[in-house]
Amino acid sequence: MSDAHPLVHWQENGQSRSAPWHGDSRQSPPTHILPLAQTSTEHTRQQLYAGHALLWRGDYHQGKQLLGALKKRVRSQAKPMPDIHRHRLQQLQHSRLFAGLLLEVGPGWRLGNRRAPDVAAALADVYGKTNLQPFLLPFNHLLGMVGAHEWHRRGVAIDALGGDRIHVPYGVFSPLRGEYLDLVAAAPLPSQIETAWDIGTGSGVLAAILARRGIRQLIATDTNPRAVVTARANLARLNLTAQTTVCETDLPPAGQADLIVCNPPWLPLKAGSDIEAALYDPGHSMLHALLQQAPARLRPGGELWVVMSDLAEHLGLRPADALSQWFAAAGLRVVGRLDTRPRHAKATDQHDPLYPARSREITSLWRLAR
Repeated sequence: MSDAHPLVHWQENGQSRSAPWHGDSRQSPPTHILPLAQTSTEHTRQQLYAGHALLWRGDYHQGKQLLGALKKRVRSQAKPMPDIHRHRLQQLQHSRLFAGLLLEVGPGWRLGNRRAPDVAAALADVYGKTNLQPFLLPFNHLLGMVGAHEWHRRGVAIDALGGDRIHVPYGVFSPLRGEYLDLVAAAPLPSQIETAWDIGTGSGVLAAILARRGIRQLIATDTNPRAVVTARANLARLNLTAQTTVCETDLPPAGQADLIVCNPPWLPLKAGSDIEAALYDPGHSMLHALLQQAPARLRPGGELWVVMSDLAEHLGLRPADALSQWFAAAGLRVVGRLDTRPRHAKATDQHDPLYPARSREITSLWRLAR
């Protein structure tokens, strides 16, 4: 296991214990850990709110039920927060709270809890090598890894790829919102195009769509090592490696391109977990860096495609005319725009605290040129 995981300590059965903590890197490791094999939902809630982490030693399925009951109680008692900043603060608080129920994973990815399932394949999918020493893992994270492993195995069918599947492991953003993929599949390509770049490729799905459209040379980049491995695997599975290259970098490739495509994070807020980095980006820093560099990196007649939702505008996080002003300030002009409405469940869920904003959301592909 990686040395980057902090070591945590606790007392159990009169002995001092310690193990690496495999929680989210954006959250602090627990400082007070209490082992227990049975408890009530209310006692669990009180202990977690008091800042104690609980190391579950009881029956696995009872622990899973306890976590579900805890989530239900905490969320039912929470006040709706239509203000996005308070809503996000509440989300982050709940995330830290739910991460306080822990499991110990032993060598070989085994759980010592009674009736525990075999999670070895799911954990090996995340960590990529044999586990030789015990470590502590939030129960909530384990459930996410098990679910993601099944999604990784089955894949997500992509209409824009003719129903072919993209396989996404835990820790890489999954392309479940298909409407923005359809925009990339439908937008008219520049008249003379041989090269394209996909900046922040993630699963590689946009690179695959562009390659299927006949672009001869395509470079996809990402800063997440797992995303790079995932994109390479997906492109290989789709027989697209001859025309695609995937690089781990936060810089655009050398030279110029006929087309640069980017689907940056849509909300200018702080990410609360590693996976949320695909959704949240304070100050739209990735978008601003892209706009500053793109004009000099486009060939004559080339285009920059930016896929963005206007949800930030409806939440009061960005002025309605900000994107147009930023494009102009970077020396870019709008040559076309394709719009679509979201099709995900939250867009129609009137009980969602952010429904007034989500119900008006439009996702756009902006076609920009020098």
